[in-house]
Amino acid sequence: MTSRAEASFVKNCEDIDELLKIHTDITGEAPGRRRELGALRKSAIVLLTAFWEAFCEDLAAEAVQHVVAHAPNAEVLPVELRKQIAKELTDPKNNLAIWKLADGGWRSVLVNRLKSVQEQRNRKLNTPTAQNINDFFRDALGIEKISESWHWTKMDAQRAAEKLDEYITIRHEVAHRGRSVDRIWKYDVNEYYNHAWRLVEQTAAEITRVLTDATGVTPWPDEATE
Repeated sequence: MTSRAEASFVKNCEDIDELLKIHTDITGEAPGRRRELGALRKSAIVLLTAFWEAFCEDLAAEAVQHVVAHAPNAEVLPVELRKQIAKELTDPKNNLAIWKLADGGWRSVLVNRLKSVQEQRNRKLNTPTAQNINDFFRDALGIEKISESWHWTKMDAQRAAEKLDEYITIRHEVAHRGRSVDRIWKYDVNEYYNHAWRLVEQTAAEITRVLTDATGVTPWPDEATE
């Protein structure tokens, strides 16, 4: 079972596959670094970063929708999320805000506050570094540190987060320094590509676990991939 966010990421990555194919068609597969096609490799880095960020935002939206549809009550929500909502709704400037939670109103609160979280991210122009993604999932779903789930064979969570940030730094330099950025090789693109896929898989798996534990219903029905 796959989320729509994952399906979109897979579909988006067809652009990366096309760029890599063009690179191979022009330069071949023989060993050695190719100085030509630097713009193509930079484009792949920028696109991958955009696809990763879009995946995280789409997955959070799907997760909130799942909670709204399947959570029996607000008590099953992550503790950190309940704390954040309580703090937001006990604003002394709006003494009646807490009543938004009455009669299942917490479901509407969840949907509306996700929009606010996304808008705040967009206004701040945050890049999808490990810390920013942690903050986003914490604010949207109450998950303290999603990056702790980023581990697999020969890769621990700390190094996975550091490696992501290294690639995000490269993307930042490409976007803001253009031609002056140090050379990017096909190896760098492939490494980032593989790393992004792993991050998507681990993030989706962790969100699936959290949602299943909270609601008792496994998310991402088969039709999500159709």
